[in-house]
Amino acid sequence: MIAILVSPTIFSGINHSYSQETFVYVSNGEDGDISIFLLNPETGDMKMTNKVPAEQKVMHMAISPDNQFLYASIRAEPFSAITYIINPETGNLTQILKTSLPANMAYISTDQLGRFLLSVSYNEAKIAVNPINLNGTVESQPVQIISTGEKPHSILSDDSNRFVFVPHLGTSQIKQFLFDETNGTLIPNEPGAVNTKDNSGPRHLEFSPNNDFVYVSNEIDGTVYAYKLDNNTGVLDEIQIISAMPRNISFQSGLKDTTTTRTDIDKVTNLGVADIHITPDGRWLYVSERTSSTIAAFAVNNHSGILTYIQNYDTEKIPRGINIDPRGHFVLAAGQESGYLSIYEINQDTGELKYLDRYESGKSPNWIEIVEFDQRS
Repeated sequence: MIAILVSPTIFSGINHSYSQETFVYVSNGEDGDISIFLLNPETGDMKMTNKVPAEQKVMHMAISPDNQFLYASIRAEPFSAITYIINPETGNLTQILKTSLPANMAYISTDQLGRFLLSVSYNEAKIAVNPINLNGTVESQPVQIISTGEKPHSILSDDSNRFVFVPHLGTSQIKQFLFDETNGTLIPNEPGAVNTKDNSGPRHLEFSPNNDFVYVSNEIDGTVYAYKLDNNTGVLDEIQIISAMPRNISFQSGLKDTTTTRTDIDKVTNLGVADIHITPDGRWLYVSERTSSTIAAFAVNNHSGILTYIQNYDTEKIPRGINIDPRGHFVLAAGQESGYLSIYEINQDTGELKYLDRYESGKSPNWIEIVEFDQRS
């Protein structure tokens, strides 16, 4: 554990009289800070309200289930997680602790109760579970470190908090774990993994709001896999594979020197599918693709889980991270090479995207978190 920057007594003075505000947080990896935007949840208008310091290569972030804390992964040595408390009235972040992590963690999340920080190291093929204290801070001593397959890229628990899934880009697998929410330990499920096609490169995943389906973005072959989730066993059953690429380009994997022949080819490109998110009502799913710098939109059948392709939309250059506001009205995309954040309105009837505006964020923006505070006394 590195240093406490604010006395823990700050937690006893949290004001729970929340205003109806929506705040957007964007990590700027090259600048080493986090941009804070105020989002108008009705119009989509945004304005930057602050930038708070973090560290170089601040990248992936996670919000606690109660929206009180933001966690940021620092991917420069010493590898660490920074805990911030969120001011619900202004959206401002106050750093309260910087905690050592066991490796360079590419992705962090909390379990559904906010008691454990789950993380994966893409470079060192590790999964780690660190306790989170009652005051929101992360403990430096993990309860578990697991050596795993090559290039794990994300980690999430399902809504029941009983199951955890880890896509492995290097082995084309999604590992399945049973999760003990009392002590934070992960136990391999049976089977321990489901396989995707060779060189598909599973990267990020998203659960449907009803917890019946799981969607996985595949970086290398440019697809989305849809799975039925057995809520009794925690086992995934593949139901669909669909392309997330623009339909006017050919497909060339970053690991293969082959091209798929199509009749509507304009150009050949390497693939770079990245982030994936679903709207709160479960009707629309969006995926970012970095090489074409587009966002793929899909309609979701809530009963079968099947996706129907809508369209790819041009966006910021290298959209490493995207997200959806809590009301499901807007999609935001961070351009890792453009330095800007773009916002799109979701057509509630068709799922189509309408570009609204773009805002400068900083150098190498890569991850987006969004929090909305409702009025309560």
